[in-house]
Amino acid sequence: MIDRSNLPEVRNPILALPAFKRLQSLPVETRQVLGDILQDLAMDARGRAEKCWRTHKAPMAFYWKVVSVLTGHIRRALLRGAA
Repeated sequence: MIDRSNLPEVRNPILALPAFKRLQSLPVETRQVLGDILQDLAMDARGRAEKCWRTHKAPMAFYWKVVSVLTGHIRRALLRGAA
């Protein structure tokens, strides 16, 4: 078995996007507000995914799960070092 890389860009691919550097340049306070909004989006998307799964709408459940994961990745990357 091969261990997964511990490089930050492998763990969170959002870090490798060129546009992400613009987000990192925002003031800490702005990044924290955006982080709160992204957390709300992720929680809402997660709830929608669960509801779609329960109602046998797998494609939409998958879509909302992806939205939840991506917003979580962006939030973690955005708040990294902002504390």
